[in-house]
Amino acid sequence: MSQSAETPGANLQAWLQLFRLPNLFTAMADVFLGYLLVHESLQPWWTFALLLGASSLMYTAGMVLNDVFDVAIDREERPARPIPSGRVPLALALHTGGVMLGAGTALSWAASALAGEARTGLVGTSLAIAVLAYDRLLKRTLIAPVAMGACRFLNVLLGASTAAGPWHAMHWLVAGGVGLYVVGVTWFARTEARESRALHLLAATAVMAAGLALLAWFPSRADARLDPVSAPDYAVAIGARWYVLWGALGFLTLWRCVAAALNPRPLHVQMAVRQCILAIVIIDAAACFAVRDLSWAAVILVLLAPAMFLGRWIYST
Repeated sequence: MSQSAETPGANLQAWLQLFRLPNLFTAMADVFLGYLLVHESLQPWWTFALLLGASSLMYTAGMVLNDVFDVAIDREERPARPIPSGRVPLALALHTGGVMLGAGTALSWAASALAGEARTGLVGTSLAIAVLAYDRLLKRTLIAPVAMGACRFLNVLLGASTAAGPWHAMHWLVAGGVGLYVVGVTWFARTEARESRALHLLAATAVMAAGLALLAWFPSRADARLDPVSAPDYAVAIGARWYVLWGALGFLTLWRCVAAALNPRPLHVQMAVRQCILAIVIIDAAACFAVRDLSWAAVILVLLAPAMFLGRWIYST
């Protein structure tokens, strides 16, 4: 075995590829959105930091375990990936993914204790179970896209889990919209390594559009009597301009998907998948704008910069 395979520190890029580091910022954006749905700011900082750490560790663990359980297929279809190429040892990757998943769950319970809200730990545990179930059991089944969407759904709810009271309709709609969008992205990406069928790609694009439509609709469910902080004060929420914004966002996000459906070669599909994944940050920022000041939406949007920068060297699909 080569020295680089034995010493992960000597091959940092292989580990960053295994982590799908550019995508991590999209998972962080979900937590920002969830937290800002139920808090006026990122205070208390320690609780938010624990939730962000929990989500980041569990998301990264999911990426690692995905490649661990896919190693036999990757040896045939993607031999250059970190594990089949020998740059990251399989046993070490399995151990790393397991430790990160456990650590992320532990952080969610630490946030639960700090906030005095058992719901936080329960959502974190559910997210860890969903991640493991997807990677180990469900990825090759017909319900795999739904399972992946459930992980994103739970990730948004993890961010919102320290709410002072029960979740309302708008919270479920936001998490559901993000989750449904990711169902579509996952379905779209299922055959990205080979030529896809146009009908499959168009159907997946329609699911993504449905997720965006839910997010465009959710501000109408904000009830000032239940949650005064989340009443749509920033005009875009229920006015015509809000729907124009989401229409433009949907077009800019999904046009490459339609183009890939018309010419479904692997490169075109993979480029569309990458764009749709990065768009999660923009989608989360736009959803946040319905209930918070523009400055908080901008904070989420900043996460797009490192995701795009790192994506120039590290693949994200």
